[in-house]
Amino acid sequence: MFRPLQQTLTLAWRSLIQIRHNPWELGDYSIQPVLFLVLFTYVFGGAIAGGADDYLSFLLPGVIVMNLMFVTVYVGHGLNTDLTKGVFDRFRALPLPRWAPLAGRIVADLVKQAMCILLLLGIGFLLGYRLEGPWFGVPAMMVLLLIFALAASWIMVLVGVVSRDPEHVQLFGFTALFPVTFVSNVFVPVETMPDWLQGIVAVNPVSVVTDAVRGLLEGGPVMATVTGALMWSVALTVIFAPLSVWALNRRLARGGF
Repeated sequence: MFRPLQQTLTLAWRSLIQIRHNPWELGDYSIQPVLFLVLFTYVFGGAIAGGADDYLSFLLPGVIVMNLMFVTVYVGHGLNTDLTKGVFDRFRALPLPRWAPLAGRIVADLVKQAMCILLLLGIGFLLGYRLEGPWFGVPAMMVLLLIFALAASWIMVLVGVVSRDPEHVQLFGFTALFPVTFVSNVFVPVETMPDWLQGIVAVNPVSVVTDAVRGLLEGGPVMATVTGALMWSVALTVIFAPLSVWALNRRLARGGF
């Protein structure tokens, strides 16, 4: 029981230790969201919310969720790299559970996700963001976001398995995520959108999770939005986790593409 867990954590550490040799890898996780946060706050804050400070309190939770979605692409990218370079074939020769390399990859990326969330919160505080809700809203937000990140990662695991090379993972992943994240309440309130679009935005999982994060950080009723975020997490996991594992086993059985 404990040995497979230890092997999974060892493989997760293998992925994390690569940062020491290539620290710029974290740039993909951190530079872009920080730029989004700073530029949107000071360029669009006055037009959207009447001031940078007011817009920062609205924008920061949304940027955290947006970055969480974009970072899931690197789960599929890293997995596809291991598959195309034959790393998984070498793992199969070792006394490891077949799922351990996949689980190790996902655990490592969840650690990176947590680091990015803390980084964005830190930058937000430097820019003037202040918590309105109770202090435990921050750890609750972290737990909720990591649960949703795990669920969303299964989508990109499937993309990583079925794609021929890492470039196709990024091409498809970012192309699919841009409309999902921008057609949401990340940057502007839903009420400012056309009526026909508001219904779509309201059920968008990115909007639901963003509302939950805003509620946890700013106080107020959060039961409905947190429940909705957890329901989306369960739905994505139930749909895409079995598909991902089936596709991975099929690809390994066929010896790749």
